[in-house]
Amino acid sequence: MQAPPTPRFTEALKFWFKLGFISFGGPAGQIALMHAELVERRRWISERRFLHALNYCMLLPGPEAQQLATYIGWLMHRRWGGIAAGALFVLPSLLLLVLLSWVYVCHGDVPWVAGLFYGLKPAVTALVLQAAWRIGQRTLRHPVLWAIAMAAFAALFLLRLPFPAIVAGAALAGVLAARVWPQAFAPGAGHGGTAADAPHPPACIDDDTPTPPHARWHRAGFLRVVGVGLGLGAGVAAALWALQGGPGLFTQMAGFFTQAALLSFGGAYAVLPFVAQGAVEQYQWLSAPQMIDGLALGETTPGPLIMVVAFVAFLGGWGQPAFGPDSALATAVLAAVVVSFFTFLPSFVFILAGGPLVEATHGQLRYTAPLAAISAAVVGVIVNLALFFAQHVFWPAGFAGGFDALAAAIALAAALALMRFKQGVIPVLAGCALAGLLAHLVLGRL
Repeated sequence: MQAPPTPRFTEALKFWFKLGFISFGGPAGQIALMHAELVERRRWISERRFLHALNYCMLLPGPEAQQLATYIGWLMHRRWGGIAAGALFVLPSLLLLVLLSWVYVCHGDVPWVAGLFYGLKPAVTALVLQAAWRIGQRTLRHPVLWAIAMAAFAALFLLRLPFPAIVAGAALAGVLAARVWPQAFAPGAGHGGTAADAPHPPACIDDDTPTPPHARWHRAGFLRVVGVGLGLGAGVAAALWALQGGPGLFTQMAGFFTQAALLSFGGAYAVLPFVAQGAVEQYQWLSAPQMIDGLALGETTPGPLIMVVAFVAFLGGWGQPAFGPDSALATAVLAAVVVSFFTFLPSFVFILAGGPLVEATHGQLRYTAPLAAISAAVVGVIVNLALFFAQHVFWPAGFAGGFDALAAAIALAAALALMRFKQGVIPVLAGCALAGLLAHLVLGRL
């Protein structure tokens, strides 16, 4: 059997455009979909090379599924291929979330819409718990990692330390603990087991295909991409500064979400506590219940879950019109676009500049130990996020206002459906939304 012909750039563009509209199911579902399409059906890349790319992307902060698409697009069609693949992976999600955010702010207080969100909020709490369980099963392989996870939870829940300090502390703990317990940070079995070693039909980019020249390490290329990335970020920030005549909402969001993008080790659920802490408590762009609603909307749209930041930005812009009292919609849309740009710009720089360099370090303990420790800390951080959501869902009026037993029952049912019966996210969200609507119609809960 012969390898299929290398896809033309236009053919690849059609696939990445389609993928952006069908990439439901979170990182696991999106990676599985890309594997089925790119490895099994189209044979654009072999199993081994696919897993090699995935392992690299999982070392980086940011959405690994979007980075994987960027990586494969870059490997096949150079830098513009990577930019197109990564951008088309998130563009449909951005458009849908802007539309849904507008519907939310204009019609979110309509009784039947409020009923749907009443059921979605407990489901989101269950989803966050499931994320902690899933990441914990993969990450907490040794008592040292359990200790790091519990310390991260205590630092956030009890001491209220900022998220960047927890990430830095976990990385330092990993470096120090690896000297005493190196076995705690030994890499696991990997994603593919022996599947990559099994006989397979030839692929466009096969196991023995030489690394193309553009994917090899060159100092000049590295500096060029980093320079362009920094220049783009600084240029857009300067334009926003000039637009508002100084520091304002847009520059504030640009700085905050750039920081969030650089801290998102472990996926969207890992950085959401930082986003919630800043957006809800520090900047007050939206309320905690609205943050939960945004996460529910993010779960129901294709693309990476971190796109919930577009909802956060939209509500922040809607509540703080930058161009006069009648500019709420324009401010909200621009805020969502600005935040999306600064959230994903680092991911493109990491792939296009750092791919050849970071691949050479994969599997070396001095690099993997701090990352493993950060992943362990992420488990504790996500558990804290689940408690934060549960507090606002089960005691919507505060602890003095009484416990919402129906919301707790919906959350329990969602947790069982997700973790015990392995149901998909979309059916669970739909069922919980229907339960909320019925509660409104039959019991008048709202």
